[in-house]
Amino acid sequence: MKIIENDSWLKPYEEAIVGRHQNAINKERELVGNNTLKDFASGHKYFGLQQTNSGWVFREWAPNATAIYLIGDFNQWQKNEQYKLKPIGNGVWQIKLSAGKLKHGQLYKMAVEWEGGEGQRLPAWTTRVVQDTETKIFSSQVWAPTTPYKFKHKTFKRQAGPLLIYECHIGMAQDAQKVGTYNEFRTNILPRIKQAGYNAIQIMAIQEHPYYGSFGYHVSNFFAPSSRFGTPEELKQLIDEAHDMGIAVIMDLVHSHAVKNEDEGLGNLCGDPNQYFYPGDRRNHNQWDSLCFDYGKNEVIHFLLSNCRYWLEEFKFDGFRFDGVTSMLYYSHGIGEDFVGYPSYFNGHQDDNAICYLTLANKLIHQVNPKAITIAEEVSGMPGLAAKFEDGGYGFDYRMAMNIPDYWIKTIKELRDEDWKPSSILWEVTNRRADEKTVSYLESHDQALVGDKTIIFRLVDADMYWHFKKGDENATANRGLALHKMLRLITSSTINGAYLNFMGNEFGHPEWIDFPRQDNGWSYAYARRQWNLVDNKELLYHYLGDFDRDMIAILKQNTHLLQTKVKEVWHNDGDQILAYSRGKYLYVFNFNPSKSFEGYGFMMPEGKYKVVLNTDSKKYGGFGLSDDSIEHFTNHDPLLARQHKGWLRLYIPARSAVVLKKED
Repeated sequence: MKIIENDSWLKPYEEAIVGRHQNAINKERELVGNNTLKDFASGHKYFGLQQTNSGWVFREWAPNATAIYLIGDFNQWQKNEQYKLKPIGNGVWQIKLSAGKLKHGQLYKMAVEWEGGEGQRLPAWTTRVVQDTETKIFSSQVWAPTTPYKFKHKTFKRQAGPLLIYECHIGMAQDAQKVGTYNEFRTNILPRIKQAGYNAIQIMAIQEHPYYGSFGYHVSNFFAPSSRFGTPEELKQLIDEAHDMGIAVIMDLVHSHAVKNEDEGLGNLCGDPNQYFYPGDRRNHNQWDSLCFDYGKNEVIHFLLSNCRYWLEEFKFDGFRFDGVTSMLYYSHGIGEDFVGYPSYFNGHQDDNAICYLTLANKLIHQVNPKAITIAEEVSGMPGLAAKFEDGGYGFDYRMAMNIPDYWIKTIKELRDEDWKPSSILWEVTNRRADEKTVSYLESHDQALVGDKTIIFRLVDADMYWHFKKGDENATANRGLALHKMLRLITSSTINGAYLNFMGNEFGHPEWIDFPRQDNGWSYAYARRQWNLVDNKELLYHYLGDFDRDMIAILKQNTHLLQTKVKEVWHNDGDQILAYSRGKYLYVFNFNPSKSFEGYGFMMPEGKYKVVLNTDSKKYGGFGLSDDSIEHFTNHDPLLARQHKGWLRLYIPARSAVVLKKED
């Protein structure tokens, strides 16, 4: 196991690591036989409503059912024999219908009977669900347009360089106080993202969810793109045009739990509440008020793996960010665990079924698309999560560096600016396993929700309302403006894999995210993005947006960024000065809130250095205390000549950062 070779501290747990690896191999053999995982993960081509040359066929896995009928507006929602399914073995029910029996756009459900009960249900494999605007009832919809969308880009190849992710939500992406649409996002927001320089979007809340305010995390229909944003064809066009702009599209995939709803969800599909979910105490996720999948059932693995393949092939998504991986990995869902040492990952508290499923999911996804991107949202630090399967890992391409936003929040809340230590800062943003790539970020949607605060709101708070107009700035606004840029720069420039930003945070979007709910009068005032703020040149927001755009541009220009290590050049916690290099780039930070330094020296390779980015530049709302047009040359030092180094001396204003590039 290479992960053990790379980390000798894992040696005492070799038996567990090898056992988990072999468990995945054994399960794959059991599932696929002489075929492949891709062949196995094809349930979406068999179950649900399928259009055939002669008409329709509908199938459902419902082992506890005693009778199933299709009901809909085609038969006045009444059970009758011509729409009754027949059992065909292994708990599967089927009905074949002629072409005229169902039409595009019609609504339908299953009427399911079981010993001691009955109910109307949406099919587990349904690919289209709509909600009645008056009754609020959800129904499946026959979706077979005469002119289905044809992709211009059947394959997509991302450009070389770091992955720069713009996390977004279709519904709240508009200025208007309403639910935004796929088409509005495509026409209004994609051009903004392209202009900002990000090369990937990570879309939340795609899988259908009954409650809009769940942020898409209480999924009811795993194969259905949310109809509240538009049609499947419109989502496909959005993805196609993103690819046309060179932007990869990652989907926020929820396989960690499911909504409890029975009428439209999987909670009690055919009288068996444990058909898809763990029995007993493990069925309920009490903190999330949801249900936990039984990853030990082959039928559940089949359902979830097919779901991965479906989104990749049907909609051309470029990969997934798996939500709630920590919750999947541990019986405790990670709650109450300390995760202070390696025994925490091998103490018998882990769900080996979930570990096996995640490993197989990564194998399948990369089998379907070798260039696919998989990201684990995981907080415990489980070793091997983002290591290759053949090396003993679970196969994710990246893991979220969730320690970084926590560190910045703790620092801002608990320390005076005078007590910020550059040595600690550099440690936190570079502290990661050498053989696992991470997604670094200052803040995601989590830090923007009600009950939390964005970084800009922590720094400026109510002064954003009164002192974010040019000419009205106060000391608090200027501090927030400066630190917001510095924190984003140090977080993005030290990545070992990818960088993520939640939409609007690049320009310091004010306030929080609060979806319509009873307590706020079902208001959309906070479930939107106020692009008018960054577009208004009389306000300070555009300075942050302009800086972020130029910061991202430098990351993209350095196509070999990930091949170059972060090398500390200097830190002095007393002065609050930090400098590090990556290839030809030198990053210098002065976190001191009041003291500027003249002629501060760093030992650097001999040559000429040019300023390419300065947080204090007037074009980014800074004071412009340095002349960035000046070229900087190293000063000769006989003692350093053998190392081909000299002293690079700089003027570093208080609370500012500068990026220099060595010229050839």
